[in-house]
Amino acid sequence: MLPDRIYFYTSRMLPCMFMGSLLFSFAVSQIPLGSKLSVMENNFWASSNGDFALGFFNHSDQSNQRSIGIRFNSNSIAVEERSVVWVAGGDVTVGNESYFQLSSDGELVLFDSCSGTFVWASKTSHLYVTSAVLHDNGNLVLLNGNHFIVWQSFDTPSDTLLPGQHLSVHQMLRAASRNSMSSYYSLQLSEMGQLRLIWESNVTYWTSGSPFRRNLTAVLRLNGAMELVDEHLRVVWSVLAEDHDDSVSFRFLRLDVDGNLRLYALAGALASWRTVWQAVENQCDVFATCGLHGICVFDDSGFPACHCPFGITTDSNVKCLAPYRQNCDSTITMVTYKHTSLYGIYPPNDSVSLASLQQCKNSCQSDPFCTAVTYLNDGTALCRMKKTQYITGYSDPSLISISFVKMCSDPMAVLPSHAPVSSLLPQPLPASQLKRSYGLGIPSLIGAVFGAVIVFSMVQIVVVFWLYRRRNSIRTKASSAFAGPNSAGLIMLTYAEIKELTGNFEHQIAPCLFKAMLPHNRPVVVKELKTTMHERMFRSLVSVIGSTDHKNLVKVEGYCCEPAHKFLIYEDLKNGLLEKCLQNPKMCKRLTWRRRINLCVGVAKAISYLHTQCREFICHGNLNCGNVALDENFEAKVTEFGLEKVNGEASSDVGAAERDVEDFGKFVLVLISGRRETEDIGEWAYNEWFSGQLRRVVDEIIEGDVDSEELERALRIALWCLQADERMKPSMREVVKVLEGTLTVDPPQLPFARRRYPEEEQPPETVIES
Repeated sequence: MLPDRIYFYTSRMLPCMFMGSLLFSFAVSQIPLGSKLSVMENNFWASSNGDFALGFFNHSDQSNQRSIGIRFNSNSIAVEERSVVWVAGGDVTVGNESYFQLSSDGELVLFDSCSGTFVWASKTSHLYVTSAVLHDNGNLVLLNGNHFIVWQSFDTPSDTLLPGQHLSVHQMLRAASRNSMSSYYSLQLSEMGQLRLIWESNVTYWTSGSPFRRNLTAVLRLNGAMELVDEHLRVVWSVLAEDHDDSVSFRFLRLDVDGNLRLYALAGALASWRTVWQAVENQCDVFATCGLHGICVFDDSGFPACHCPFGITTDSNVKCLAPYRQNCDSTITMVTYKHTSLYGIYPPNDSVSLASLQQCKNSCQSDPFCTAVTYLNDGTALCRMKKTQYITGYSDPSLISISFVKMCSDPMAVLPSHAPVSSLLPQPLPASQLKRSYGLGIPSLIGAVFGAVIVFSMVQIVVVFWLYRRRNSIRTKASSAFAGPNSAGLIMLTYAEIKELTGNFEHQIAPCLFKAMLPHNRPVVVKELKTTMHERMFRSLVSVIGSTDHKNLVKVEGYCCEPAHKFLIYEDLKNGLLEKCLQNPKMCKRLTWRRRINLCVGVAKAISYLHTQCREFICHGNLNCGNVALDENFEAKVTEFGLEKVNGEASSDVGAAERDVEDFGKFVLVLISGRRETEDIGEWAYNEWFSGQLRRVVDEIIEGDVDSEELERALRIALWCLQADERMKPSMREVVKVLEGTLTVDPPQLPFARRRYPEEEQPPETVIES
């Protein structure tokens, strides 16, 4: 609830100056400003006890991919066992001539020699940092002149927790990117106090089972206990390692690349790390253990393996897709898989209903979009329907689930997979027959030529038909993943599939923006992103922006993530981009005053949602009429949000929010006036408002009445958004209240550095009143 009077210069909390309050004395391992680590010199910063070191390490088998991070460094640990426990920027990689530095203004920066840019920074230049220290517990801290901690690596974990390190609600562990699936896994602490292992953003496959309580924090203890503690440090939930309280030299908790959370311990000199606790006992219960490559089963040695039971492929490196592609030319059969539980990956949420076994099977068989269904034969009568080809699961004799996979009965559909290649090729004639054929003369030769032409024509027809079917199958695959009211997940497509959906990028509607068509005439929009962002970071970002759900945001439906190609797939909207409507006189006339004010309110609500109501802060970064789309009712749908990091322009949450507020102010003035956005549009609008000529700001093409009170509110709040003093800008929540008329706003000051007020006409103190 808003207070009665909200002052703009105090309406937003400034960043806390100190992130900790522990006084730290100088140590021999103190790192002064200007200190630098480089790949070429292979130097490092060590803790005073030598147990930890910060330096560059090989990110993969490729020698030109290095990351900067903290690793174990004790002489009692074998070199090959010195695990990395923190990485700057997740899995950011840099070239062989890169460096990491504590700059003179107190900021940790990572420079990449390949791109020639800084790819990661601690963003601490405003915190008066005087030095850095790598603590003996593996925590890298930055200190100010009073030796207070103002930044620490423990607050920005990567995939590992060390003893003494906390995990709060707004932090997470994310598995390192070592394959196409691993970085989808994260460990998070919910607001209700449960630790959760999550796939993407909406599939929870393990929880701590702790009581529902707020304000809890997870902490790893040196004695091998993982605990949840309240604000009074009382333990409300804990798990113990199997070597709890034993004499152990080192421990750490890591979210591994296979999606399982494990606690590791090392005892004795030159020993190896061993697992002393793991969250999910049965690895096949970890969501998407086999990813796109089959069903998880345990082999004879007791280790999980991936098999494709659908008869499509025996190569574990090839996608194991459900065989049904919604284009059967013959009857449909349902193949039964006992003791098997299946689930869709893209999207990862299945449609769940109550039904009998036969009803469950029949519902999938009659649904043209269903590819497979699983019936939980455990008394719950739950029927889980999948509408995607991207299916994985778990099979074990102990499972009482029964699954049905839809297949076409057309024998031609399976001929290429089972017939030997030689049987599909023309066979040579025996020598005796070949010799006799010479005696047939010219008529036979003509007949042979004529036959060859017929054969060639038939081959051409088959090739064209195959290409047609291939395009349709790709489009149908995408359509099946998008289909249905429960398809909230994202589909991952290859670059080749993107080309097919866009008709080789034939229909461009804006720079890097293309129309694509799915089956049943369902349009989507494909956005090409010019970025070199690492695949793990890109997928993480897509997972965040894809989890948004607001009526004024364009829905992100899928993406392509390959080293050289990255795309986002958006829902298409009937009336296109607002910028195009403003440039088209016929369409512009349909943008009445009422519709324009509604557009302002809708966009404000969308940005406010991104700033304050998402799982984590999302900025738009480039708000303008070119990335606001219109649906069939001319309602606003904001698109291309959250791409600031993709473009390498990431800034602090506060700075990004203020930029969005300023961009919104310009957006309102452009929409109301119909003018193009210019640097002086704010100054022009202010002069018209200050002289009392409000109607001159309104687009002349608007027909009908213009509500003068709405116009006054819109102009005032837009000009407050453009204030030069960042502290004077409103929050987007306040902007919404003003536009809706639930808050009143005082006359704005001139939003530029120079003032044009006569001294006797200075406006009153900046204030919003309820």
